Amino acid sequence: MVPVWEGQQFADAMAELVSGVCAVTACGDDGEPYGLVATSLCSYSADPPAVLVCVGRSGRARCAVASATSFGVHVLGDDQGDIARWFATPGADKFAAVDWEWDDDVPALTPGRVVAYLRCTRAAVMWHGDHAVVIGDVERVELAPREPLVYRRRRMDWRLDAVRPA
Repeated sequence: MVPVWEGQQFADAMAELVSGVCAVTACGDDGEPYGLVATSLCSYSADPPAVLVCVGRSGRARCAVASATSFGVHVLGDDQGDIARWFATPGADKFAAVDWEWDDDVPALTPGRVVAYLRCTRAAVMWHGDHAVVIGDVERVELAPREPLVYRRRRMDWRLDAVRPA
């Protein structure tokens, strides 16, 4: 077990990293749409195209993402902080407050409203610590480029243009 002071120092150090904010969605075993917010996402492989996303071990959405055959990754735009906060709210009906549609078996936020949408097929899941590491092979990418929503220092309002050199 990590001492509390070490765990807090680690969390504070990781809060200095800038990351994009994504909504990750999947269909649950019950046929219902589930979603969560993830700031731990990276490109995993270029050949084949794949992403790695880390999701917390608790919550119904985590179960859906870790077990579904396919899932969606939605890179949120800088004007979509409300969607990120809603998808981060435990127990909230994530899809009641957003425009979405089924992409076959994946609940997808309305195309063109996010910076990027990646439809993925689950390739692997590894459980470690308090998270599941989910690797997805990217089947399709849809882009609507604009500024992404960024997370830094536990806030989702940091802007890329806020630190441009003089």
